[in-house]
Formats: sequence, C-alpha cells, structure tokens
Amino acid sequence: MTVPIEARPGFEEPARTHIPCFDPATRESLGEIRVDTGADVDAAVARARTAQRKWRGSSFEQRRAVLRELMAYTVEHKDEICDAIQRDTGKTRENALLGEIWTTCEKFRWMIKNGEKHLRPERVSSGLLLHKKARLEYHPLGVVAAITPWNYPYQNLVNPIIPALMAGNAIVLKPSEWVAWSSARFIDAFRGVLADAGCDPDLIQAVHGYGETGAALVRADVDTILFIGSVDNGRRVIEGSAERVTPVVMELGGKDAFIVCEDADLEQAVHAALAGCFVNCGQNCVASERILVHEQQYEAFEKRAAELVGELRQGRSRDGIVDVGAIITPLQLDIIEKAVEGALAQGARLVAGGKRTLTDEGDFFEPTILADVRPEMNIAQEEVFGPVMLLMRVRDDSHAVEVANGVSYGLSSSVFSRDAKRARKIAGALEAGMTAINEFGGVTYMAQDLTFGGVKESGFGRMNGREGLHSMCNVKAVIDDRLAIHQPNKMYPVTEAQYGIFGAVIELVYGRSLGQRWRGLVKLLRRGK
Repeated sequence: MTVPIEARPGFEEPARTHIPCFDPATRESLGEIRVDTGADVDAAVARARTAQRKWRGSSFEQRRAVLRELMAYTVEHKDEICDAIQRDTGKTRENALLGEIWTTCEKFRWMIKNGEKHLRPERVSSGLLLHKKARLEYHPLGVVAAITPWNYPYQNLVNPIIPALMAGNAIVLKPSEWVAWSSARFIDAFRGVLADAGCDPDLIQAVHGYGETGAALVRADVDTILFIGSVDNGRRVIEGSAERVTPVVMELGGKDAFIVCEDADLEQAVHAALAGCFVNCGQNCVASERILVHEQQYEAFEKRAAELVGELRQGRSRDGIVDVGAIITPLQLDIIEKAVEGALAQGARLVAGGKRTLTDEGDFFEPTILADVRPEMNIAQEEVFGPVMLLMRVRDDSHAVEVANGVSYGLSSSVFSRDAKRARKIAGALEAGMTAINEFGGVTYMAQDLTFGGVKESGFGRMNGREGLHSMCNVKAVIDDRLAIHQPNKMYPVTEAQYGIFGAVIELVYGRSLGQRWRGLVKLLRRGK
C-alpha cells in the first residue's frame, strides 16, 4: 500500500530525498533509506534486463538450486529476519515466524518440487487439424515489476521473487516506504545469495521511495507488473501501465465474510475468527473483517469471543510474549480509530477494546469487538485493516450470502457448519476468489496448488499455483507437424466451389441435428465430385 508519509509526533515532515524509518512499537528511529529517482528506476530495470538475458537460458535445475539457496538462507536466518520484521512493523515474533517465514518456506518447497512440471511444454489437442500437433510453451517474459505493501515485508518480497526466478525472469521490487528499512536489508541478503550461487545479483533489485518511485516503475520498460495494495492505488497503477500496455496482476483490498451457521462448532468458529481478525493486528488482506453469525448462535459467539479477547496481551513483542502487536503506520492507526468511532456513532455496540492504547510507547490499538453491526454501516462496507471484529446477525443461509456479497470486495471468505453439504452450498454462492470451510480463509495460502486472488474490487489475475507461475510467462501457442505433408493449402485464388465446400463442412461438423449433419455430408460428397 503506497501512501504519502505523514509526520509523526516530535518529528518534522521528512525531505523527499530520504525515507525516515521507525519502529512503530517504540517510535525509535531505525535510520533512513535513500529515495530512488525516476532515472534510478530506469537504470535498475536496464540492469535487470541485462541479467535476465543470461538467466532465461538457465536450466530448471539451476533455477531450483538458486531457490534452494534462498530457502536455506530463510531457514538459517529466521531469527534475524523475524527481529528485523518486528523492528520495522511492530508485529509479534510469532506472527513474523508463522505469517512470513513459514509461508515463504512453503512457497519455496512447492516451487522447487512443482515449478518445472508447470513450465514444461504442454501437449493439447489440435482439434480438427489431425495432421498437426499442438502445444503450449511457457517462456520468460523478461523483467517483472512488483510493488508490495507494508503488512508482510519479508513474505511480500519473496512471494513474487520465487515464481519470477523459476520462470526465467529478473525482478525489480518497490517495497512500501513504511518498511524500507527491513526491505533494503532483505534485498541485500538475497543479492548476496545470488552472487554466492554464481548468478548475477542484478536478477533481484529494489527501488525505494514514495508514490513517485512506484509510478516510475509502473511506467518503466518492464514486461509485467504485480501490484498488492489499495484499490485507489491500484487504479493509478492501471492508468500508468496503459502507457506501455503492460499486463498487471492486482491483489487489492478485502472485506472478507466469515459465516457461522447455527450448527457450527462454537469453539472452532470463535478461535478461527480470532485468528482471522487479530493475526498481524488485523493488518491482513484476508482478514475476516465481517463475522456473520446465525441469530441462534449469536449471543453465545459474542460472549465467548469477548472472554478470549479480554485475555489477549498487547505490547512490544521483543520484551516478551504478547498476543497482539502494534499498528505498522500512524496513518493506519488514524483510519482504524475513525472507523470504530464512526461505527459507534451509527449504532454499533462496543463489546471490547475500541481505542488507542500504550500511547506513551508506540502506535497501538486495542483488540476490538463491535456487535450489532448492520450492512449499511460504513464500517461494514469499507476496509478497516486493523484489530477489529465486526459481529453481524443473520437469519439464515440466504441472508448470510446476501450480506456477504453485499460489498464491493471479493477476496477471501469462510464458512462454518457441521453439515458439509450445506457449507459447500453456501461457499459456492459467495462472490470471492477463495473460500475456506471450517477454517479461517487465510489458510488457503498454505495450499500452494491453490491460486490466490479476488474478484470485484479485490483485483484480478492470480498469484500462487500454476496460474500464478504462468502469469509471469509468455504462454505461447505452437502448432507443429504430426505428419510431414508438404502440400500447399490453396486458398488463393478463390474458386467458385470453395464457399459451398466450406459451408458443407460447417454443417457436417457443427450441425444441431443428425439430419443437418447428414445433409452437410451429402453436400460435401457432391461438391467433391
């Protein structure tokens, strides 16, 4: 999510030549990162283009070897990586380990095992061209651009690097300015791994800055763009990409529905909802922002959720074990606070939390539960991206589906019921790119054969799985000889018989009835005499 940086208490508005970096849990300065200009962006893309020319000819084994080295670095330096993530984002060490290290390692594992299978030429039917054979070939595009948000600084970087390298591309990343400090360190480490593996480190590069730097990358000479961020900034990316007609994969906002039927297991549903709402302090594109509970289960669900939320510990994770960390940006803290205040003004009921906390230490917002939220409320329609559980009462399955689909987003979703057939029926009716049954929707990311992406204003295109890998390829259609018949297919000059022959063939192959097809055959035989 690329947004203008705002002044923090006690600091002057920063110059645009450098990015000041802070720990949101302590407001401690981490230093600053130089802003890259448009010329810097073009130079990085040119270096990537040069490096990719050699890399595109690498073997699958060479590509797997590099991915193994990057995975080994991730595993062997996991504590160091988690420490950097915590300092730059304020998240807990457990969230850093599970949400960034584990997910990244699973993507490495999947790609090393399956990448070649999905990139080898694929035989397909040649249709009526019986003397030909057809295949799909997956060629590198060239240079991938990736613009990534601040909520998962390590995972968001590695997520596009893995398929880009496996497909034979180079990549230039523009991380969010809010996590420039850790991102710069991670990129330097990745480049070192490439150099140690005997590869050109310019295969992986990053440019740092604000919106202007991101806009320069979108308009640069790249071959595809992956954008993860807000809907408004997604629109700007599309406008910029149109100049070169550069393809874009977009993963934008979400307002995920989490449906709890009256027959659902209460403990299972409540604990999954807590994960969906409070993992990474709710700063999650697949956060379960709307908990739609059947009216027969509603009061019990609210009571149990309130009990558990009351036990959550919040603070600076590096001082000890806590459950909920800080809000990564002060801008987001303002958004969360205004959203909660607006909901209360519109009639929502405060069950837990609801305000900033630990204000003398850092940027924290209490784990919050709002009950009696109605679909027409602003908070039920707009992405909060914070530790806020919205409880919404629904009458039955059709009402739940109506409320779930009644937003402009469609990223992930969850359905909880003991009746498998019922749960699948509800899931099938949801307008979303992903649905998890009896699980928090975010767990779909751990099944890397599945795609990741949304519908409506949640974006288009897909990450993960074969579809995500192919989005970084030129998928080329090839027709080749099955039988070496070296005779011309004479189309010109046009003869008087051609129209009748082709018309007869169309009736024979595509006619509605057996009789029509028979007439087509008779016409063809007569024309052939």
